[in-house]
Amino acid sequence: MSAYIIRRLLYAIPILIGVNLITFLLFFVVNSPDDMARMQLGEKRVTPEAIQTWKQERGYDRPLLFNQEATGLGKVTDTMFFAKSVRLFAFDFGASDNGRDIGFDIGQRMWPSLAIAVPVLLVGLLVNISLALFIVFFRATYIDYASVVLLVAMMSISGLFYILGGQYLLSKLFHLVPISGYDTGPAAWKFLVLPVIIGVIGGIGTGTRWYRTLFLEEIGKDYVRTARAKGLGERLVLFRHVLRNALIPILTGVVVVLPLLFMGSLITESFFGIPGLGSYTIDAINNQDFAIVRAMVFLGSVLYILGLLLTDLSYTLVDPQVRLG
Repeated sequence: MSAYIIRRLLYAIPILIGVNLITFLLFFVVNSPDDMARMQLGEKRVTPEAIQTWKQERGYDRPLLFNQEATGLGKVTDTMFFAKSVRLFAFDFGASDNGRDIGFDIGQRMWPSLAIAVPVLLVGLLVNISLALFIVFFRATYIDYASVVLLVAMMSISGLFYILGGQYLLSKLFHLVPISGYDTGPAAWKFLVLPVIIGVIGGIGTGTRWYRTLFLEEIGKDYVRTARAKGLGERLVLFRHVLRNALIPILTGVVVVLPLLFMGSLITESFFGIPGLGSYTIDAINNQDFAIVRAMVFLGSVLYILGLLLTDLSYTLVDPQVRLG
């Protein structure tokens, strides 16, 4: 088991290094610091002196990979690659282009993102699996056919429709919850109810249809027919056998998503004014704050790789064949 974990960790290291190198090339070679300065200062009437000052204030005036003017280790450490790329491996995100501590902002903003993402994941998982089992119970009937049509229709509707429709019905028309905003402490729940409801409803189409496919694939296997031959009822077959044997693909979807919960939802947080990491990223893109965008790209890569690692480890808990193999 320990050898399996170590092997998976070793697989993740070169992937993360490759993502980091690609990010560095995109931000500092393809899009040079001079280009960043021109976008921030404006193309018109920008002088070389203004560009140089902007670069010096943000530490973008160092050499890219090797500093010939420095001495000792400074030849390598006093470079753009070490300051802006290597230090990310220690989760030292540095300061944003406007001078704020990116690590502090991430620590503050991840909690509103989790306050939305975790309930959406847990409630959505319960709702989608329950609906999928209900549809499979009535498979090959009009309930099944009508449900598939409805699920495909829900999949085809943009998430913006659910957001705008929910804001209009529950906030503007019935005045049940605030239309947007956020508060700290216990009072935050009233601002989170609507985004959570919309997040769950918006995921029913895709989630339920996927789980229905998994359960239908399992229900046609030999062990299910054997269970029926022993006299087990359809409900026991679904919950005791089909659901348990479908845990591996379910875990694949759930465990991969878990680390990405920290990243927040770009659209939901922007429309509801939630100060999470999703809106943090959108604001950085709009303000052309390249330091924040670069940090969020790296953090998202780390969390995604962590999700894949957790998925592999969860397989060993659910499927003994993976552990023994």
